[in-house]
Amino acid sequence: MIRTPLAVGDLASGALRRLDPERAHALTVRLMASGAGPRARVARDPRLESSLGDLKFPNPVGLAAGFDKHAECPDAMLDLGFGFVEIGSITPNPQPGNDRPRVFRLFEDRAVINRYGFNSEGLGAVAARLAERQRRGGRGPRGIVGANLGANKESADRIADYCEGVRRLAGLVDFYTVNISSPNTPGLRTLQRASALDGLLSRVIAERDRLAQRAPVFLKIAPDLTDSEKADIAESARAHRIDALVVSNTTIVRSGLKSRFAAEAGGLSGAPLFAPSTALLREFHLLFGGKVPLIGVGGVASARDAYDKILAGASLIELYTAMIYEGPSLPSRILRELPALLDADGFKSIAEAVGAAAR
Repeated sequence: MIRTPLAVGDLASGALRRLDPERAHALTVRLMASGAGPRARVARDPRLESSLGDLKFPNPVGLAAGFDKHAECPDAMLDLGFGFVEIGSITPNPQPGNDRPRVFRLFEDRAVINRYGFNSEGLGAVAARLAERQRRGGRGPRGIVGANLGANKESADRIADYCEGVRRLAGLVDFYTVNISSPNTPGLRTLQRASALDGLLSRVIAERDRLAQRAPVFLKIAPDLTDSEKADIAESARAHRIDALVVSNTTIVRSGLKSRFAAEAGGLSGAPLFAPSTALLREFHLLFGGKVPLIGVGGVASARDAYDKILAGASLIELYTAMIYEGPSLPSRILRELPALLDADGFKSIAEAVGAAAR
């Protein structure tokens, strides 16, 4: 299979921006799944190797959930240089999500608003693809792949939906992310409240602990939290010993946007999310005293952005929206430029830099 050079991939990405956003996304996933997408050539740098529990990451730069919703191309995305890929969100039963149009590019703001609403092919389709990947030998040496779990919109027991995701993807993924922070499923964010969150984490962790292969459980939170909600999340995360907190999902706040799509309903991602999500990351690093690992998400579009997340407390970072504007070479550019940032501050590894700006 002939792979597209990254520079050509960046040009193709510019052409795709002229298409309807959802159609462009589908075409990109299809290209990557076909094996004809670009591939990065970045030398592995030991300074960028990162650990989270028993998981060893070749580098700290991950692909956020939302791109590969149905596990169609995880290995092709790892080939772009990502140290890990998070697929999903995945709901137990297939569901179409919200009506179209449901995704909007805010070019002037380097941002995106989406209201997909957990459009998912369901656990059955995703598990089948991951099992086939495992049969082909894709799992393991090619990189780390995790699953972002969601709940069906009409579910009578949403906590049971997350437990089912843990159970049915056991042995097929390296970690689970419990996503209770999407703004596009009515009522979902109420699971971040203290009583609901304790019940959720208790059942999900118990489900995981019943399995032979006990993959780490991460919790993904919203950026739009009150002080009491932050305190509740920190307390529950510590009490239930979650393996990492993912900070953060998209925001419903609209401030200073220039695009004509600024008033569209849904979650805002991209450049405007960088400052608030990084401030929240720093806040949780201090709340936890650095004892609960954090994954920084929101507005990462450069090595400097990634490094600032790390300095604020992130052991790992994820990105997605910025690739729409920067192209598929973004992860490899970040990996090439991160070591110089570490060197400039006298750090010998990512681990040494984590939380340095929040101490």
